[in-house]
Amino acid sequence: MELAVYNISGNKTERSITLSDSVFGINPNDHAIYLDVKQYLANNRQGTHKSKERSEVAGSTRKLKKQKGGGARKGDINSPLFPGGGRVFGPRPRDYSFKLNKKLKRLARKSALSYKAKENNLIIVEDFNFEQPKTTQLIQVLNNLKLSDKKTLIILFESNKNVYLSSRNLDKVKVTNVTELNTYDILHANNLLFLERSIVEFEKISKE
Repeated sequence: MELAVYNISGNKTERSITLSDSVFGINPNDHAIYLDVKQYLANNRQGTHKSKERSEVAGSTRKLKKQKGGGARKGDINSPLFPGGGRVFGPRPRDYSFKLNKKLKRLARKSALSYKAKENNLIIVEDFNFEQPKTTQLIQVLNNLKLSDKKTLIILFESNKNVYLSSRNLDKVKVTNVTELNTYDILHANNLLFLERSIVEFEKISKE
């Protein structure tokens, strides 16, 4: 698959890049995508939920009435049967994270990229940088590329503080680099905006 390289003014340059079929043209594996996204969301859960059980709520442990002599055997006021009592089998803090095979995660990432390539939602732009963080400059670049109203993932070849800070106030824009690119972010975005050098670097990483 061959894609034209655009400049930040939104015009095609005379250059083009041929995407590797082993990265952007595979037969997508939906189950690998499902597992990788599931892991991403699970690993981001705090798992700090907690409710008080019978032994933890505030209340007297005095037996409410004698054991026998009519009526139900009530125990103490902390019983889950009474208002304000403890909760039965309530949530406890836990770790939701789990591990996945590296090959499976790589397959999931390639599958997600292949979907984006088939849908023509990949754009390659010349390498650019800002002298200082400027949200209006990034907005202008996105307007030129007709991406201003779409959720866009910008993939850099290395961390760039000025571009990152320029994107922080934009709800529909996220900036990442090739080493941090993940399946969830790829699928969450409508369009992927690769810098020219970043697409080359990513293909190198993916083939290792």
